Amino acid sequence: MSELVLTDEERARAGERLVALLDRYERELPGAQVLPEPDRDGLAALLADSVPDKGIGVDGLFDRIEDAILPNSTTVAHSRFLAYVLGPPNGVAAYAEAVAATINQNCNFWQLSPAASVVERSVLEWLATIVGFPATAKGILTGGGSLATLQAMATALADRVPGFRETGLQRSAPPLVVYTSVEAHRSVDKAAAILGIGIDHVRHIATDEQYRMDVAALTAAIDADREAGLRPWCVVATCGTVATGAVDPLDAIADLCAAQDLWLHVDGAYGGLFLLCEGLRELMGGVARADSISLDPHKLLFAPLEAGCLLVREGAKLRAAYAFDSSYLTVAEDPLMTDYMDYGPQLSRNFKALKVWSALQAFGVDSFRAATRRTLELAQRLARGIEATAGLTLLAPVTLTAVCFAVDGATRDEQTEVLETLAAENTALLGPVVLNGRHGLRACVTNHRTTTRDIDLVLARLREIAVGRPLTGYR
Repeated sequence: MSELVLTDEERARAGERLVALLDRYERELPGAQVLPEPDRDGLAALLADSVPDKGIGVDGLFDRIEDAILPNSTTVAHSRFLAYVLGPPNGVAAYAEAVAATINQNCNFWQLSPAASVVERSVLEWLATIVGFPATAKGILTGGGSLATLQAMATALADRVPGFRETGLQRSAPPLVVYTSVEAHRSVDKAAAILGIGIDHVRHIATDEQYRMDVAALTAAIDADREAGLRPWCVVATCGTVATGAVDPLDAIADLCAAQDLWLHVDGAYGGLFLLCEGLRELMGGVARADSISLDPHKLLFAPLEAGCLLVREGAKLRAAYAFDSSYLTVAEDPLMTDYMDYGPQLSRNFKALKVWSALQAFGVDSFRAATRRTLELAQRLARGIEATAGLTLLAPVTLTAVCFAVDGATRDEQTEVLETLAAENTALLGPVVLNGRHGLRACVTNHRTTTRDIDLVLARLREIAVGRPLTGYR
């Protein structure tokens, strides 16, 4: 008998403890501290503990999880967790993850994961339909939007730079330049650094009054680089900037990229899946014209981390960037199956698609449409409340679900104190924002558990703070 297999009794006990833990966590969410004060002594003890020679068993393990892990974990699922573009997992997620861990499929070539291969293909084809990509599109689930953007830019290099796969950037050729907005996610700079483009060759284009990329400024930057002997190569537009939720003018940018023969990648990690809401499809016009797009099912599909996605309009280009021959991994091709090792940098990959597919099966797409619509409505409710409150000012238009505002006349330190106050008294966890040099606060409603009552509670407290300044003493 293997020492690493539970007995019948241990397996039953583990199931009891797990189900009890999940049930209690759900029931206690409304009263939980959004951002608990870490037990630093307890965490230090975890760090100081040596790995035991003799195990502590199922009950000992669950005791340690409940005593040391759960109390020191941010309550992302709390309905007033509003600091980041991070939603809580949907209700079936934990069970789907348990199944994925149990069968432990390696989603690289189809022989090791036939059902997983088909499930991932099903999820990707559905996502491509949402975006409006043609049947030629292919994709892969990733660890998140940052990896999807990195993989998209690598695909663009392989496609638009002749001989790149063979010689990389070790050549005598004009330096490549990538363009994005000053409001773009830092993953663009990070990808440029990793891929050898260099952050000195990332142009951060100015934005308009709505924090969208200025197409005239983009055009001027491209023209200037061509005149300087550089090679414009790729534009990364944003469908939902992290700070404000702004959507770049994607149609105009797509027109420019087509005219200039530039690869267009759209970072839709935050906003792309708002395409589920018919009312936003016009705002996001041009998405379907991109060469590639990143999406994050671990945001608006409320999958547990990690579940990002890269889609490439012409899927053959994705495969051309990542497919390599190796005799020890060769299996017969099957038109039903996909070898995902040929569509991304990883060989060993877990079964990310199961949690996405399971939620869609369990709840149906209409449930996700309703949830995303509700987050948009709640963000507008918060924005209207801020506009109606003397002493509070909106800092940016509310395009999606990010609401940026400031306490009038408050210093940077005082704005920070407001954030600390709200978190310490468990009103809500909000985040900081800086727009055009002005410091403020940011709430991002990407939480399917948030209700009008939560928004009204936050507004009521903000009104008290705005009226009751100076702030010192609120904590």
